Amino acid sequence: LVIGGTGTLGRQIAKTAIDAGYQVRCMARTPRKAAFLQEWGCEIIQGDLLEPESLDYALQGIDAVIDSATSRPEDPKSIYQTDWEGKLNLYRACDRLGVKRVVFISLLAAEQHRNVPLMDIKYCTERLLIDSSLNFTILQGVAFMQGLISQYAIPILEGQNVWVSATPAEISYMNTQDMARFAVAAIGRSQTIRKSFKVVGPKSWKSEEIVE
Repeated sequence: LVIGGTGTLGRQIAKTAIDAGYQVRCMARTPRKAAFLQEWGCEIIQGDLLEPESLDYALQGIDAVIDSATSRPEDPKSIYQTDWEGKLNLYRACDRLGVKRVVFISLLAAEQHRNVPLMDIKYCTERLLIDSSLNFTILQGVAFMQGLISQYAIPILEGQNVWVSATPAEISYMNTQDMARFAVAAIGRSQTIRKSFKVVGPKSWKSEEIVE
């Protein structure tokens, strides 16, 4: 089961898992928006992390879960409701139904930035898994290269201003396809169980380098 399968990363995870020979189910709040996943060979099931009964249905017959779900800016509910309560519902359901194998996509250094709500939720979810009996793998990722399209490429192509931090940090961006390969590979490797891994790109980039 792929959670967040319609997202930028989730769709790559679903495609990678299908190509690797797995039977893949994706849960979507609005199945019609996941039609492309069905065309790739995914089973689509309607569900919502905030509706526990739908999770019970989605997890029937499932051997492993890859969780790449993150709330979006346009979501009407608060990030703590959408993400944190959703994670509690998901992992409680996994434990109750005996779906022990989970891969969770987190963020690098989340514990150092708990004043940022998304980072705080990622950190708390990591702790939730560590304190559980689930056979988890945590992948702590960084920003994705695909995000640079809207952040830098489109404004530059349209002759608009590009805003950068006064003290920009160098970021080792990842390709979503590479992160997807890590997530799917972890499922079949017992040595990744109950461990966390930092997953970053091979080169760190300054903002001015990206603009150039």
